[in-house]
Amino acid sequence: MADDNSILRKLDGLESRFAEVGTLITDPGVIADRNRYVKLTKEYKELDDILKLRSKYIACLEAIKDAKDVIANEGDADLKALAREELSANETLKPEIEQDIKYALIPKDPEDAKNVQMEIRAGTGGDEAALFAGDLFNMYKRYCESKGWTVSVTSVSEGAVGGFKEIDFAVSGDSVYGTLKYESGVHRVQRVPATETQGRIHTSAATVAVLPEADKFEVHINEGDIKWDTFRSSGAGGQNVNKVSSGVRLRYPWKNPETGETEEILIECTETRDQPKNKERALSRLYTFIYDREHTKYVNDIQSRRKSLVSTGDRSAKIRTYNFPQGRVTDHRIGYTTHDLQGFLNGDIQAMIDALTVAENAEKLKEAEL
Repeated sequence: MADDNSILRKLDGLESRFAEVGTLITDPGVIADRNRYVKLTKEYKELDDILKLRSKYIACLEAIKDAKDVIANEGDADLKALAREELSANETLKPEIEQDIKYALIPKDPEDAKNVQMEIRAGTGGDEAALFAGDLFNMYKRYCESKGWTVSVTSVSEGAVGGFKEIDFAVSGDSVYGTLKYESGVHRVQRVPATETQGRIHTSAATVAVLPEADKFEVHINEGDIKWDTFRSSGAGGQNVNKVSSGVRLRYPWKNPETGETEEILIECTETRDQPKNKERALSRLYTFIYDREHTKYVNDIQSRRKSLVSTGDRSAKIRTYNFPQGRVTDHRIGYTTHDLQGFLNGDIQAMIDALTVAENAEKLKEAEL
């Protein structure tokens, strides 16, 4: 355990910075600069949280010191007994506060607060893979609903016997990316398909990608270069769907920063019957797509120097197995297993996410030498 002074030394200078930021966020010039104002108000809240922990820690250290003084110097047996209780309680509390301070000092990923675009694609396994992709979508939908988050489907291709060949959807709420980022990768299922007459267990897979939603000011797109088409949607939705050209398709020439070559990006959106809304959502997906490609390069550059056990960002990495015969779900990155497979698929995935968060925080603590 780190000595008391080393913990407090890490907090030196934060009070003056807190006061400085508090002054800056009342400055009309800063308020007028939206991006700067948002960053400073976020920093102000983070510093406030850390300084509250600092005050709590100092109070704990003083309580320990006072209790030891009473035990050493007081003659009254009852007072000594009370002091021993106080000492025991605060000595238990002290490492807990130290850990909270260490976690608070881990540099925050600025993307954690963002909303996300998620993609689920059926992989190997044919119809069974599409059914599993449907199971995963329902799992995330229920989990998001339990968190009070909003899920909006942006694009869908249904499987022949149910589920999805692929489904894209947006999730908005509080700290969505920071929570769901661990879900990117290959999810594998082992079960007897409903179509299997011999009772044999099949292994199928689906790929999940979780992308932080791009803000417009982060990605530079010349909207004049976008070519738009409209078309009639197909599928459920009544007579209006086939009569009105509400579906939109955009094509955009994008220069790949890695190859230097120009690629055409094609995006379709048929989510609503309102063409302007579909256009707006297609444009949002274009921003997110380009942001993801450029961000992936950035992440790969970082990962060439540092590999994270948990957040590899590698969509080809097998991260989790859902084994129906044994009723278990295992995350291979941290060796975490739950035997409540049905509850997990019903959206009860918080314990898994918590375990992944703890594992990554432990890595970050080690890297930051906290």
